[in-house]
Amino acid sequence: MKKIFSFLLTLFLTLYIVGCGVSCRTVSLSTTPVIDKIQQRGTVLIGTSGDYRPLSYKEPETDDYWGFCLDVAGEIAKALNVTITYVPTSWPTLSADVQDPTLFDFAIGGITITDTRKETMDMSEGYLGNGKTILCRKEDVGKYTCQEDLNRPEVRVMVNPGGLNEKFAREKLPDCTLIVYNRNEEIPAQVAIGNADVMITEITEAPWYIQNDTRLAAPLLDQPFTRGEIGVLMRKGQEDLLDAVNTTIRRMKADGSLKTLHQKYGLVYVY
Repeated sequence: MKKIFSFLLTLFLTLYIVGCGVSCRTVSLSTTPVIDKIQQRGTVLIGTSGDYRPLSYKEPETDDYWGFCLDVAGEIAKALNVTITYVPTSWPTLSADVQDPTLFDFAIGGITITDTRKETMDMSEGYLGNGKTILCRKEDVGKYTCQEDLNRPEVRVMVNPGGLNEKFAREKLPDCTLIVYNRNEEIPAQVAIGNADVMITEITEAPWYIQNDTRLAAPLLDQPFTRGEIGVLMRKGQEDLLDAVNTTIRRMKADGSLKTLHQKYGLVYVY
């Protein structure tokens, strides 16, 4: 009886160890680091809206992408030793798209670092300072000297849907006449031709438009309503990729290349 019991115990332990080994190997295979997967693929999939000059823009005639944030993305891809494949996303669907592992590895392009986003997703360290401001027609500069001047029923405020610009307008300007316009890149022209009085935008975007459209002005550019930073957004559970992104951003700050990139696009360097 003792011999039978000893045999059965040995058999049970052997099967348990073998089973554990199989289980451990299965876990190891399912938790392959994100960067390994990206390098095996040969390209990093990057979500971007392509409607936010000069940070992320897709030329409608050629489908070519350009912008400050996309140059930063290029440095990240270079550090990973892979190419870039851009994947279209939009401000209303950004959070859902980021958390879908089948779409892309991370998102970039004028995405503000917020506590709300960090509750459900990960964000990199900041690489660009930003803040809410306005665009208006040049002849209306004297009308808008502070935030309170916007919060009136006769002021038509235009924003793109689903992003922080709309959130800001709804929370801080409840008495204005709010117009939600689907194509962010067309809103400055809508203001210029008189279909709206003001666009809520960022200090990162406003300088480009006033330099490229003489009908527009940004009277509160030096007095932003908010202050924050822009970073890279990704789903949780990608710690190795997040570390690689942050390492690239820190390197660009340290070697001066991030400041040079700011100068290329006429952006204010705050680091």
